[in-house]
Formats: sequence, C-alpha cells, structure tokens
Amino acid sequence: MTKPKEMNALAENPSAVEVAKHESDHLRGSISAGLADDATGGLRESDTHLLKFHGIYQQDDRDIRAERDARKLEPDYSFMIRLRAPGGVFSPSQWMAVSRAAEEMTRAGTLRLTTRQTLQFHGVPKEGLRPILRRCARALLDSIAACGDVNRNVMCAPHPGKSPAHAAAHKVAADISARLLPQTRAYHEIWLGEERVSGGPEEREPLYGKHYLPRKFKIAVAIPPSNDVDVFAHDIGFIADAEGGKLRGFNVAIGGGLGMTHGDARTFPRLGSVIGFCAADKAAEAAFHIAAFQRDYGDRSDRKQARLKYTVERLGLDFAKRDIESRLGWTFAEARPFHFEGRGDDLGWREHADGKFALCIFVENGRVHSESALFAALLEAAALDCCDFCVTPNQNISLANVSSRDRRRVADVFARRGLDVDGAGVSGLRENAMACVAFPTCPLAMAEAERYMPSLLAKLESALSWLGLERDAIVARMTGCPNGCARPYLGEIGLVGKSPGRYNLHIGASFSGDRVSGLYRENLDESGIMSALVPLLEDYAANRNSGERFGDFVVRTGHVRANAGGRDFHDQG
Repeated sequence: MTKPKEMNALAENPSAVEVAKHESDHLRGSISAGLADDATGGLRESDTHLLKFHGIYQQDDRDIRAERDARKLEPDYSFMIRLRAPGGVFSPSQWMAVSRAAEEMTRAGTLRLTTRQTLQFHGVPKEGLRPILRRCARALLDSIAACGDVNRNVMCAPHPGKSPAHAAAHKVAADISARLLPQTRAYHEIWLGEERVSGGPEEREPLYGKHYLPRKFKIAVAIPPSNDVDVFAHDIGFIADAEGGKLRGFNVAIGGGLGMTHGDARTFPRLGSVIGFCAADKAAEAAFHIAAFQRDYGDRSDRKQARLKYTVERLGLDFAKRDIESRLGWTFAEARPFHFEGRGDDLGWREHADGKFALCIFVENGRVHSESALFAALLEAAALDCCDFCVTPNQNISLANVSSRDRRRVADVFARRGLDVDGAGVSGLRENAMACVAFPTCPLAMAEAERYMPSLLAKLESALSWLGLERDAIVARMTGCPNGCARPYLGEIGLVGKSPGRYNLHIGASFSGDRVSGLYRENLDESGIMSALVPLLEDYAANRNSGERFGDFVVRTGHVRANAGGRDFHDQG
C-alpha cells in the first residue's frame, strides 16, 4: 500500500489551529514576545494554541468576567500547567517540589490530581510561568506534550511495585512516552533559557512533521482484572497479558475516545476496538505507527472530526489495521482472552508481591488545597523519603513502595492529623465518582462540575442510605461540557453539563468500563436529576439480581439499551 505523505495543513480548508501550527516554527510562534509584553496578562490567540503543546492553557476567571468587561478591563488571565508523568509516579523530592511550587507560586494554592495520572497547577500568572517551569525542571519534571495535538500523558495501572508485570508495564509506558515525544527544542528555549543554535541543521520531527497530529492523542496501559485507566476510552489501549506476574505482551485496541458535541450527531463516544496482540517490546513501535496512521489520514479541516475514532469509523477498522501493519512490517497476532472486573482503587493499606506496602488515599475530585491537613501530611510523608507518590486514574494518591519498617512512620503522619486513610467514611458512590474542573476557569464549561458534584452526591447518598445501598460501588461521573474529560459516558451514572445548572443524564455503562452509557433524560436541573435517579435506585434496591451492578441492571430492565458507542450512540431505540 502506498503511504500518503503528511497532509499539507495549508491546503484543503485547514482549521485555524492547523494554520497556527504551520506558521509556528515548530511550536515557537511569538510566545517569547508575548511573555515580555507587560501591557496584557494574556497571549495572542494564535500563541494560545501553541501553548498547549507546552502543557499550558491560558484561562480566565469566568466568575468575574462580566464584571471586568463592564469596567472595560481585559479578562483576569492566568494559566494552567499540566505536568508530564508517564504512569503518574513522582519521587518524594518531586512531590515536595511541586507542592511548594503550588503553594508559593500559584493564585489557587492547590495541586490537582488529574484523571490522566498527572498534576496540574492552576492560577499561574503570566510572569510566573518561566519560574515555576524552571523549578519543575530542577526536579526533573516538565510539561512537554501534556496538551496539544500530540501524544499526551501515557497512563498505566498504578504502582510499579505491585508485581513484576506492573513494573514491566510502567517501563513500556515510559518507552511509549519517550518514543512519541516531540523533538523540537522550543520548550527548552522558551521556558528554560536554552539558546537556539544559529545556522544549525534543520529541526526535524520524525513522527509529527511540521503539522503534528490532527488532534489530541491518548494512550493507556491496563493490567486486567483492573480497568482503572478506562483503557477503551483512548486512541490506543494496551491491555496486558500477564501470567504469574510476568508480562507477556498486549492486546491492542484503537479508536477509543469520549468527547462529543451537544446536538451534533456526527460526534459520539466510541470504545476502542481490539485489532490483535503484540509482544511487550513491540508496544512502543506499534504506538508510533498507529499515531503515524492518524497523522496521515486524520481530518485537518474539522476539528470535531479529527480524532482517531472518526478516522477509524470513516475508513474502516480493517483498512486501519492493514495500513498500520504495512508501516510496521509485521502483523498483529490473534488477540488473547482478557477479563476486567472493575475500575476503582483499593483505599487504605495494601501489601504488594514484593512484601512492600502502598497506602491509597481518597482525594475528592483530585483537589489538594495547600491549607488542608492532607496537603501538609503528604509533604511530611515526602520528607520521610521512604515512598513514591502515585497518582491514580481515579484522582486519588497512593504512597507506594513503603517498607514494613517505614509503614508505621507513614501511618503516624496521617493519624496525627486525624485523617481517614482507609476510606471507611467514604460511600461507595463518592469513592467511585469523578468530576472535571469546569467553572470558573475552563473556557469550554457550560455548567458546574467539580464545585457542584460533592453537594449533589450528598443528596444521592441520603437516598442510598435509606435504601441500604450506601456501601454499593456505583461509578458516577460529571463534566461541565460534553468533551469528556472525566469520562462521563463511562459512568454508570453520567452527568454532562448543558447550560448553567442543567445536565444531560446518561446511565447504563458497565462497571468494568467496556460499555458506554445511554442518554436517559435531557436538560435536567437538580430536582430533575433527583426525580430521575431516585426511582431507578429504588428499583435497583428492590429488584436487582445477586451481585448485579447498577449499570447492568438499568440495561437488563430496559431503562436504556446496551450501548457500545460509535455511530449508533445516538440511536436510543
């Protein structure tokens, strides 16, 4: 098969982002000049597209936007920085560095644990971008490719020390991250002060070329029976085949993705499709060429159609597989059996195969405030220098690789502050809930999520307690818009913001993450949400089969149909 050349982004009606990439001089643009402009707290629009490739989003406080506009002031700009951390692992010194940076150098004074296993700083002023990134660099951390039209942070089942298979999988995740990392030196020049060599060889991007990918690209590595990374929600999902703790290879799924647009039936969530099996040492190579397939065939005119899931739907899975195999020069083996049981974290202390321990602590919506007891306890634990800090895909934090000798020291840090580290006081619903940031800083938000979800959960918990379901694990997700950052379409209960105070209610995803939810009710306020959910929960409590999960129950009883996503997602018949 003839391989297409990389599409010229200035041809065939390119999007504005394609034009910005084409003219960017490999992601440099005029960012440096914008940083030096004291007349504004923001950057020019074309540069805000490029900032994302550096792991940075320009934002403003939407709570006061109208007030500032009435006073003829520009928006209250600040920036979010997202770090790159394959598999979500931070050393004690790195945790101390990012905690101090969040406390001292951001307006928000928080660390946010993300649904993709990394950390975000919120409320960074423009003049603080270089200082905070240089502090991170001294801790051997960066934000390269944490956002933008490139491969983003590679997820992996937490805890490299959990088993030899987990350790091997984390090495694969790191290898994939390195193999798909942009090669431009723009980040080092703009943020870290590296000088550009005049007259040197022309800069090359072996994978990304001049125009990078048509849209963001996400990869996750799962180790059954846990699907904590939501492996089918990614452009590429690697599903480990392990026996006796030893990693033998991966089933490879392509074309997953959850974002969509309200009212646009051309957009939809789609679960990844398994195309075969590859050896562990071939995974990074496979990821590279799957991304190259998307580079060459993805839509560069309509960003709503630019993810790999739409390329696979448009060209067909068989075509995609053949083209990818032609690039690789080898074929995928037949897929191997696998089974997922759930997606949650084991809160509290757990012993791993190597005799060491991990302490997983619940963090509601991943937000750790600098004035909280948890923030102080985590800093003190880091100072003990006896554990790694692992961000989980459920926005919790695990202190891993703790020896039996150090376990008491770590436990005492939290006990002195009266912190519940066993999750005994957390309901099954809240433990399995996630929300995106939404208001006030996300420019795409249509409704609240992180700030509102805890109070809604409290109301639902009252109903669950009355029904005897307070300890039942039910996966609930909320987002302020339909783009899917907290993976709402994989929630047994999914609430997707439509306008201030109103949400679409989706139900029926599987507990293990291999079925998406279906739209149940539209445009609900809080009263409507409660009126819709409480009768379902009452029915579930009274009529479920032994061991039946809520998502399976609402499908079995006909409240929604089983939904695999893709073009059929909007068909509720």
